[in-house]
Amino acid sequence: MASKAGFCSGVKRALDLAMDTLKENKGPVFTLGPLVHNPQVVASLVEKGIRVIDDVSDIQEGALVIRSHGVRPDVLLQARERGINIIDATCPNVRRAQELAGELTEQGYQVVVVGDRGHPEVQGIVGWTNGKAVVVENPEEAALLDSEARLGIIAQTTQMQENLDAIVAVIQEKGMGYKLCNTICSATSQRQAAALKLAGDVGVMIVAGGANSANTRKLASICRKSGAATYLIETADELDPAWFKGVTTAGLTAGASTPDWIIEEVRKRMDEFVDLDGQEQEQEEGMKDTVEVKAVRPGEIVKGTVVHVSPDEVMVDIGAKSEGVVPIRELSCCEVSSPQDIVKVGDEIDVYVLKAEDNEGRLILSKEKADTEKSWGRLEEAMDAAESVEGVVRDVVKGGLIVDIGVRAFLPASLVERGYVEDLTKYLGRTITCRVIEMNRGRKKVILSRKALLEEEYVRLRQEMMENLQENQVVKGIVRRLTSFGAFVDIGGVDGLLHISEMSWHRINHPSEVVKVNDEIEVMVLRIDREKEKISLGLKQVLPNPWDTVEQRYPVDSIVTAKVVRLAPFGAFVQLEPGVEGLVHISHLADRHIARPDEVVTEGEEINVKVLNIDTGEKRIRLSIREVDRGKQQREYRESAVIQAQEPADVVTIGDMVGDLFDKKEEQE
Repeated sequence: MASKAGFCSGVKRALDLAMDTLKENKGPVFTLGPLVHNPQVVASLVEKGIRVIDDVSDIQEGALVIRSHGVRPDVLLQARERGINIIDATCPNVRRAQELAGELTEQGYQVVVVGDRGHPEVQGIVGWTNGKAVVVENPEEAALLDSEARLGIIAQTTQMQENLDAIVAVIQEKGMGYKLCNTICSATSQRQAAALKLAGDVGVMIVAGGANSANTRKLASICRKSGAATYLIETADELDPAWFKGVTTAGLTAGASTPDWIIEEVRKRMDEFVDLDGQEQEQEEGMKDTVEVKAVRPGEIVKGTVVHVSPDEVMVDIGAKSEGVVPIRELSCCEVSSPQDIVKVGDEIDVYVLKAEDNEGRLILSKEKADTEKSWGRLEEAMDAAESVEGVVRDVVKGGLIVDIGVRAFLPASLVERGYVEDLTKYLGRTITCRVIEMNRGRKKVILSRKALLEEEYVRLRQEMMENLQENQVVKGIVRRLTSFGAFVDIGGVDGLLHISEMSWHRINHPSEVVKVNDEIEVMVLRIDREKEKISLGLKQVLPNPWDTVEQRYPVDSIVTAKVVRLAPFGAFVQLEPGVEGLVHISHLADRHIARPDEVVTEGEEINVKVLNIDTGEKRIRLSIREVDRGKQQREYRESAVIQAQEPADVVTIGDMVGDLFDKKEEQE
């Protein structure tokens, strides 16, 4: 039998509450959905008089037991409005996850629930965020999360720790800011650890529990990963003798919703199938082997392997007669919200022996003290030799960051980057490289600088770039800063100036019309002043020059639409397209004499012009409005002549000659 199997405290509490309600309540008793994910237990409750419903509206009167998985807050509100007596049997661990989800949502986090999307517990937790939470089932889905969001991560209480760790690792790789609240139930973790350990020692593994229970299915999945043949059953009747053929030792575990009577029935039936004679022989052979047990004393630093991680402590195998325990407060020099942030199962770590045996007979260890003992000497050497050290950012505090480098170290905000950093939270959980610039072992004080390393790297890259860069070379760069006269572009550790006049073939008023900060662009190196370390860049040089094909797009004598961009005493400058401007001389603005161009045109006006002449070498185009008007007049004259030629000749009648005489006579009369 696995050391941890069967009912968890949350399930047992829910069943006890249901039975107490049945005894005390005079009216009918209902559960909203199956009270637990075990059909045999649910059938037993139905026999006793507890009815299963799917919707609160199905209840007219009586008591409603909320199952251990919990429900959305709106379901509770609906039940209260109907006057239903509510007995909330939500598991305390699930309740904690619900409350955390609501709190994180109020604090502005995008809540991420790691769990099975269709599970009622997960659906209930999402409800406590007003439906705003995102459910992530695996690392692949985690990779699709919005990289700009500030995440608040919680887990379905029966999730596998391995899956949660993998999802958090993906989020860390994306560099996203997050807060992790590990809500995996410690009983679940212990049950899974016990099952995994047992599965490695037996020939076949039986998992008893509801086939529709996520908790039980995960147990079976964990056992299969150990390599043991594993079978999930609901009752003893499903056991097959063939599974145990040639097997000397079989293992049994059970899900959190599996009652003792089912476990006992399965155990008795398994006894009938296991090869007991072979088992006894195997045990005798095993007793011949000797196991070396390491004796440890307080104050020693020893190596060990992490075998289990729970929300409050870490179990480490150091080869002693029992596994040692590292309490969460002894994991790191910095405050830890979740042990999974520091270690995972299989990690080999150094630990300091605090107590060879506490009041409960446990071996108490400290990773923090072991790290501290090793770190001070290493840090002193690194500081003397001006070498870098590596650590993980654990917290953001007033004025900077707390970095775990084996000891608690402070990185001032002014020394995080070469420039000012507005949001320090983006560094949380990241591994960074720094230099120790001040330390005092007696006061446990360490000051770091990341800026010092970045400055050195910048100088090195700038020197290499200045040595290798050539004029007329096209390079890639990132726009770092905009000014009224241009943009500063990082071309590989060196900033060059992209002047506003070199950004486009047409006139612009501000650099933001062409580029913005963090744009990745290609530019041409125009000039290099190696003595002053100044680099001039050009963007328009790598773009098509509209003057190269202007004769094809605007042939002489063609009429095109243009925009008046500015006026001068001698005429009007008009834009045919961005980067291509021409002049309409004052003598070609109208068919009459004018004193000023604004008598005919205004800035911003769109007009039709005729192309008179193009000089691509001088980038000049002569245009005319007058020729357009003359051409229009000539066309109108020709069209009028044609119409007149087509009309019949005028015929004069007597009525035309004397008709008005009769009109005058009528007026007199």
